[in-house]
Amino acid sequence: MDYTKSIHKAKEHFGEILIEQLDRVDKMKLGEDWIDYTHLKPIIIGIVGGDGIGPYICKHAHYILEFLLKKEIQEKKIEFRVIEGLTIENRAKVMKAIPDDVLEEIKKCHVLLKGPTTTPKKGDRWPNIESANVFMRRALDLFANVRPVKVPELGIDWIFFRENTEGAYVLGSKGVNVTDDLAIDFKVITTPGAERIIRLAFDYAQKNKINKVTVVTKANVVKTTDGKFLSMAEKIAREYPDVQWDDWFIDIMTAKLIDPARRTQFRVMVLPNLYGDICTDEAAQIQGGVGTAGSANIGKRYAMFEAIHGSAPRMVDEGRAQYADPSSIIKGAAMLLNHIGYPDRFKKLEMALEICSQYERKLVITGRSDGTTGEKFAKYILDTIQDPNLERKWQSYQKVT
Repeated sequence: MDYTKSIHKAKEHFGEILIEQLDRVDKMKLGEDWIDYTHLKPIIIGIVGGDGIGPYICKHAHYILEFLLKKEIQEKKIEFRVIEGLTIENRAKVMKAIPDDVLEEIKKCHVLLKGPTTTPKKGDRWPNIESANVFMRRALDLFANVRPVKVPELGIDWIFFRENTEGAYVLGSKGVNVTDDLAIDFKVITTPGAERIIRLAFDYAQKNKINKVTVVTKANVVKTTDGKFLSMAEKIAREYPDVQWDDWFIDIMTAKLIDPARRTQFRVMVLPNLYGDICTDEAAQIQGGVGTAGSANIGKRYAMFEAIHGSAPRMVDEGRAQYADPSSIIKGAAMLLNHIGYPDRFKKLEMALEICSQYERKLVITGRSDGTTGEKFAKYILDTIQDPNLERKWQSYQKVT
């Protein structure tokens, strides 16, 4: 059979991808200064509900943020903007990952608190459009996905630096069916892209006096792209002689995260996009489920904070959305506070969340009517924040564990 025409078409498609990626490399090489929040007045925080359970849980985190930043809002140092329209219905209507008018409003903000969004897969009732998360990370150049996981009773204190704009995901919607029998997808790792995420991980370790960075790849098999990522780690590590580092392959890494004898030795981990997604979901499950972990998406100009779980449309369809756990997005809200320069309020919210979800557990979220609602759980957290004995109570629980 003559495949000449199919091969030529695939080559043209690949050529377009190469031009697009080389343009992106050139833009990264130009560099950009990190935004300085101390010089912004106001800092504009966008609240993007998303779809499914997103708007339900997002409103609880929004309410807590407004309470903690009440003084700054009154002094016009902080401004909140609610951005509607990032729903699967709107996205399917215009056949775009993010509608143009929604993206325009998003870009007017400095930081975002974002609820989960539905990503269709082939065979769904929705068109198979690109993930809104993947598109947003690329459009705002949110290259670092930072996810902390902490389980004191197991000796776990991890922070993951997942590269956000490259790897297998950035071209996930741009694969090509060469013929009916051959489908090809693409993976991309660039020198500046790998350098900035790995350097951020080493910087964090050094500044926080953490003497361990672990680099995760599959460079023994995926030799070109993962090989570049690992080679960059070797180069950057030489600039941080006081920080020890090692490297692991993704398959064995997933096993060692659940190995009691080994997992306590990991602290800071840096990974390409897909591997980071896998490991952080596994880590969140060890912590108590994906509903317990927040996520920061950091770029030099923008930052976005979110829950790490999905939009759970089944909960909405079954009339259970009010029982959705807001813990993950509230954790994201805490990380947002720290990022824009309010570490005291970050600590308060983090302590309250930990007390309510891991220690006291006066109210328990189950996702169904046999547990409490998200609204009542958020109020429980807010009441705990206002407890004058909050820090003493938190410290007493730390001693127990």
